[in-house]
Amino acid sequence: MEVKIISQENIKPSSPTPQQLGVFKLSLLDHFMPSSYIPLLLFYDFSKNVRHCTNNHQHGTPEPVQPLKKSLSETLTLFYPLAGKMKNDYSIDCNDQGANFLEARVNCTLHQFLLNPDLLLLHKFLPCESALLTGSVTGTYVTNIQVNVFECGGIAIGMCVSHKIVDAGALSTFLEVWTANARDKTCNKNIDIDDLLSVSFASTSLFPATEDLWLRDSATEMWGSLLKEGKFVTRRFVFDAPAIARLKDRTRSLTRVEAVSALIWKCTMEASQQKHGIPRHCLSIHAVNLRRRMPHPSSKNALGNQAWIASARRRADEERELDHIAREIRAGVSKINGDIAKELGGEKGKEIILDFIKGIGEFSSKDEAEYLGFSSWCKFGFYEADFGWGKPLWVGLAPLDWMLQYL
Repeated sequence: MEVKIISQENIKPSSPTPQQLGVFKLSLLDHFMPSSYIPLLLFYDFSKNVRHCTNNHQHGTPEPVQPLKKSLSETLTLFYPLAGKMKNDYSIDCNDQGANFLEARVNCTLHQFLLNPDLLLLHKFLPCESALLTGSVTGTYVTNIQVNVFECGGIAIGMCVSHKIVDAGALSTFLEVWTANARDKTCNKNIDIDDLLSVSFASTSLFPATEDLWLRDSATEMWGSLLKEGKFVTRRFVFDAPAIARLKDRTRSLTRVEAVSALIWKCTMEASQQKHGIPRHCLSIHAVNLRRRMPHPSSKNALGNQAWIASARRRADEERELDHIAREIRAGVSKINGDIAKELGGEKGKEIILDFIKGIGEFSSKDEAEYLGFSSWCKFGFYEADFGWGKPLWVGLAPLDWMLQYL
């Protein structure tokens, strides 16, 4: 499969950012995140689903790209930091240089690719070579988008947005507004974007940070202790609804994520014992969305990172029954509540983060220990992202080099 880039341009906000908003300060939790892009992929059967729109196919072949550009421009006015470049490790230069926007053509049909998707080819649909930024982030685009048009007219939208300013929740908010704007342009829906969503920039005030090196250096040390060089592979496992139901019953789990995580953890521990000949300690972490746990109303639609990490440990000599493992995961996640969110934004924030980094570093330094990192994108609404062509057939993440090294 060949993906050929045919154009590149900067999509600037439709209205200039006020001068007093020229520099956007990152929050404490933004500082904690690695210098990486979140690589999201959305696949659409454009030729099939565009029929419910009228204005774009009256004169022949539908053209999806122009409405995407115009709606993106309008959306970036609301999400003005996403139209800037990284000023340094602590802030974004909101200079309206725009999002890096690429258009590409794919020499196969959408269904040929989705019939048995090759995960190692997914990076071709992304506007960035690597999800992990090495070296200084200064001057890098915050937002990168690539629109890939297949021979059949199908479309894959690849997005790389800086993890320094968005997590899955923030990216979902941005996508919700962009798609609503696009439907307005594509289908003449006359959607009132102002009534749809009020974008918040409360993260900086909820989790204030100072421009010093303690967090950057500590976080770099932690990520460095976890991200090991080596050869890694990506695997995709599909669980249907009946299988999930049975697994939840076996694990006595409350959620799908808890049940599947417990199964993966158990299988990993058994594989580790088979490889090393002895059972080993294991640490697992789950990214937890703080927005659902904070009483602050502006946190729901806030740009920035609002996630913290739940951890659970299993000693080498502990039981490995699925329900026991699920219970450990549940206990760890339950500790991430509104109280800890309040403490992270207060005077104890630095202490909490440093203690966590120290604990992770000490555990990962043990040769006899295993480490698992989990992140769920369930219920973030990515499968509802309708640009006017219907909902995506598939939403995926390209393999993340830095994430794979967790495993």
